Amino acid sequence: MASLQELIAQKEALEREIERTRHADRADALGKIRTLMDQYGLTAADLSGKGGAKKTTAAKGNKVAAKYRNAATGEAWSGRGLQPKWLKAALASGRKLAEFTL
Repeated sequence: MASLQELIAQKEALEREIERTRHADRADALGKIRTLMDQYGLTAADLSGKGGAKKTTAAKGNKVAAKYRNAATGEAWSGRGLQPKWLKAALASGRKLAEFTL
């Protein structure tokens, strides 16, 4: 059986070998990536997803067309978020939501 000192020395040697292998593998991977980038004309922006076709998403804060309108006052509600007070009051008095639909 190996002594504690021998085992520690083996462990340190293995850790050094792991680091050397990790660096060699990383350098090899970078070389392959550079070759593919040159071959396909890619840039770093392409890799980060900032290049090429852009996604179209709704911008925050865009106005939405009104779906409900109070004909008497002209107040409107898009149907998103909390119901406005004028609509709550009308519904509480027995009117139907369909009466306010545009």
